[in-house]
Amino acid sequence: MNFTITPKAEKFMRLMVMSDGGPGAGFRLAVSPGGCSGLNADICVLREPMPGDAVVQKGAVRLFLPAESRILLDGVTVDFTDTAAKTGLVFHDPKATTCASHGQALPAGL
Repeated sequence: MNFTITPKAEKFMRLMVMSDGGPGAGFRLAVSPGGCSGLNADICVLREPMPGDAVVQKGAVRLFLPAESRILLDGVTVDFTDTAAKTGLVFHDPKATTCASHGQALPAGL
């Protein structure tokens, strides 16, 4: 799998698995198109992969990745941020455009 997990993201995932999972549990990362980074994520800790999930070991984390996630994560760096504005996983995709670059204003009244 051609994607990178930063040490901060790995630590976050490992801590979630340690607190919510048991032996053999993994971190399921279901990624879909959308959001400012180009990707949205649905995350959870599962005792075993769901049908169709690939099991991928990245550092100390056992990941369960659905087929679409494996495609969308190609070339992406998964990071973790903990700021006043956002806490959670963030995706740095060199292929994505940012929200700021669109320059579209919302119509008045929305």
